[in-house]
Amino acid sequence: MPHTARFVIDPEFAVGDVDPRLYGTFVEHMGRCVYTGIHDPGHPTADPAGFRGDVADLVRELGTGLVRYPGGNFVSGYHWEDGVGPAADRPRRLDLAWRSIETNQVGTNEFLTWARQLGLEPMMAVNLGTRGIDAARALVEYCNHPEGTAWSDLRIKHGVRRPHDVKLWCLGNEMDGPWQTGHKSATEYGRLAAEAGKAMRQVDPAIELVACGSSNAGMATFGTWEGEVLEQTYDEVDYLSLHAYYEEFDGDRASFLASGAHMDQYISDVVATAHHVRAVRRAKKHIKLSFDEWNVWYAARFPGERNLATAETPRLIEDTYSVTDAVVVGSLLITLLRHADRVAVACLAQLVNVIAPIRTEPGGASWRQTTFHPFAQAARHAHGRVLRTESSGPRIETARHGEVSALDSVVTYDEDSGALTVLAVNRDQSRPLHLAAALRGGAAGYRLVEHLVLSDDDHDAVNTEAEPDRVVPRRARGTSVTAEGTLEAQLPPVSWNVIRLAPAV
Repeated sequence: MPHTARFVIDPEFAVGDVDPRLYGTFVEHMGRCVYTGIHDPGHPTADPAGFRGDVADLVRELGTGLVRYPGGNFVSGYHWEDGVGPAADRPRRLDLAWRSIETNQVGTNEFLTWARQLGLEPMMAVNLGTRGIDAARALVEYCNHPEGTAWSDLRIKHGVRRPHDVKLWCLGNEMDGPWQTGHKSATEYGRLAAEAGKAMRQVDPAIELVACGSSNAGMATFGTWEGEVLEQTYDEVDYLSLHAYYEEFDGDRASFLASGAHMDQYISDVVATAHHVRAVRRAKKHIKLSFDEWNVWYAARFPGERNLATAETPRLIEDTYSVTDAVVVGSLLITLLRHADRVAVACLAQLVNVIAPIRTEPGGASWRQTTFHPFAQAARHAHGRVLRTESSGPRIETARHGEVSALDSVVTYDEDSGALTVLAVNRDQSRPLHLAAALRGGAAGYRLVEHLVLSDDDHDAVNTEAEPDRVVPRRARGTSVTAEGTLEAQLPPVSWNVIRLAPAV
C-alpha cells in the first residue's frame, strides 16, 4: 500500500500526562460571547441568573474543564469593581478594546458562580494595562479571602459568603502588543508582573500565575520578549503564555492544513527560551506553558478595532467553520497533546459566538459548529498518558511550512482503564491515507472499540442554524486490529479521526 503511514504504539514510551486544563476555553467580554451567548435573561431556557440552559448543556457536552475570563484585550481597560454589587447600580462603560458599550450586568460573581455550577475551573486575568498591583491584589482578596477584611467582607455583602477560591491567574494579556491598552516593553511589563504576582501571592500563597509571552510568534520582539520577561518573573510565575490563530491565505489550503507544524515549532522555540533562562539563572524549577488563546480565526476579514462602530453587544468575528477548519482545529489539539510534558493549560478562544465552537441566536437557537466535534471528542477520550510515536509515510509540500507529514497523530493511554485513543488527521486533500499502527508491548492484545471520522466530500461544508447537523462525526468502516497486532484504518482526505482501542480481555 504505497500511500501508507506507519507508527508503533507502546505504552512504555511516554511523553507526559495530559493535564485536564489542556481542554480549556475562553470567555471574553467581546461581541456576543457573554451577552446573548452564555447570558440571555429573556431566553426560554434561562436560569434565574439569566444564563442560558441550552448553552450550558452544550458546554457540558463540549467537555471543557477550564475557562479563562474576562479577557483578552478587554481586561487591559477593565475595572473589576464595575461588575460587582447590585446590577442596577453598575456603570455602563466604553470598552476601548472592542469599541463596545459594556453594561457590566455580568461580572466576577455572576461568571464565577456560573463556572462553578458547570464544574469549570476559572482562570482569571488581572488588568496590568491601565491598572496594576493594587487592583490585582484587591481582586484576589475579594475572590479568595474568607472574611474579615474590607474586600472579602464586600463580597459577602454582595451575597457570596464562600470564597470563590480562584487558583489560576493571568498577569495581564498580550502586553507586548501595540494594540493593547497600556502596552509595555518587556522590561516594564516583567517588572510590573513580578511585583503584582508577589502581592497577589501574599494574599493567597496557593495561587498559580501566568506571565504574558508574545502575542504571537510573528511579533518582532518574539524570543527576546520571552527571555526578558522570564528573567524578571522567573521566581514568581508558574507558566508563560502563548497565543496563536490560523487561517487560510490566498487559497493555500495545503499550508492551512499544516498549521500544526507552525504551532509545534512555536512551542519548541518558547521551551528553548525558557530552558536558556533556567540555565542562566541556575534555577531548579521548569516553567510550563499556558497556550491560553488558540483557534482558527479568519483575521484578514476583521476590519480592526479602530474601524468598529461603538455598539452594545455587536456581532464580532462570528466565523462559520467548515470541515477543513474542524480538521485544522483537530490537528492543533494533536499538537498541544504531543507537548503535554510542557503545555499544562490551553484555551480554545472563544467559547460562544466569537470564533467559537458554539453559536447562538438571541432568544433563539443554539448549535454546534464543526469545530465543536474534535474538541469534544478529544476532551472525552484523550486522557492519561501521551505516548511517544514516530510516524513514517507520505509527505506533503507546503508553501508556508515546507514539507510535512500527510498524517498528523497522537496516541493517549489511560492507565486506569487500559484504553488507547488514537487521534489522527489526514492532511492530504485528494487521497485517502492508509494507517498501519503496530501494537507492541503492553498494547498487544487490544481490540477495536470504534473509529469515528469527521469528513465530507465537500471540504467547505458547514453547520448552520438551519442545518445544525450537516457535519457530524460518523462511524468509519473497514477498521480492524489484525491477528498480527496491527491497527489498520483508512483515513479519508481532509479528515479528523478518533480510533479507540481497549484490552481484549
